[in-house]
Amino acid sequence: MRNVALIGYGEVGQIFARDLDAAGVNTSAFDILFDPRRPVCRPPARAAADPASAVSTADLVISAVTANSAVAAAASVAPAIRPGTILLDINSVSPATKRAAFDVVQAAGGRYVEAAVMAAVPPLGIGVPMLLGGPYARDAARDLAALGFNVTHHSDEIGVASAVKMCRSVVVKGLEALLAEALASARRHGAERDVLDSLAGTFPGEDWNRLAAYMIGRAMEHGKRRGEEMREVARTVEEAGLSPDLCLAVADRQDWTYAKGRGARPEGDLATMLDALTRDMAKAEQ
Repeated sequence: MRNVALIGYGEVGQIFARDLDAAGVNTSAFDILFDPRRPVCRPPARAAADPASAVSTADLVISAVTANSAVAAAASVAPAIRPGTILLDINSVSPATKRAAFDVVQAAGGRYVEAAVMAAVPPLGIGVPMLLGGPYARDAARDLAALGFNVTHHSDEIGVASAVKMCRSVVVKGLEALLAEALASARRHGAERDVLDSLAGTFPGEDWNRLAAYMIGRAMEHGKRRGEEMREVARTVEEAGLSPDLCLAVADRQDWTYAKGRGARPEGDLATMLDALTRDMAKAEQ
């Protein structure tokens, strides 16, 4: 695998391109935000004008797009993928969405491998832990490990690895939303320090000020993408036969946190974050 194509060149795509370049791999990239008449992107990847151009010579294709574009991204590259080429789908989507993308790539002769990314990509880069799934996952794990990826074969069935990621996100993204809602409300009542102290007493051993700053900060920076992911989590929950009401509420709170907090995230400064969240909030009068 000396030529890798990245479909989606946002934060994750750029980090992967950097690490792959350091490993001596050539990377091309396509993103729907590129100008097709004059595609340019941040080095080291070479910008392609369309998905087919990006993948035509690739030994490995990595799909790193927004959750609601995962199947469309697979469909956009499938006709141009060389037979036997691996498409590694790292998108945070439901098992059913992964299966739909698998069907598209399989019909075109590619080898689709789902990947569940189990931690934040920065600062780990291609060393971020990933669970791989699908009939080609075992062989792909060996090839990807040779490039420096931190991958584990998890299942021969499409969807199981993603279910791990999606169900984990109920807790992780849910906790981000809970902390944003609880502490923004507490801030308006002048009680956030008491809430944090009470949490520390109930769950000793955790630095709740640090945790809240980290989690609320992540939602401020990535809440738009996290909201989209939580709607895929809702699909996962619904596919299991449960009502996804909680997941949908978390998605809405992630969207809200992102909208309120863009550009207002000094690293680790919880008070400033809460000021941003509570700006323009009306306090109900008795």
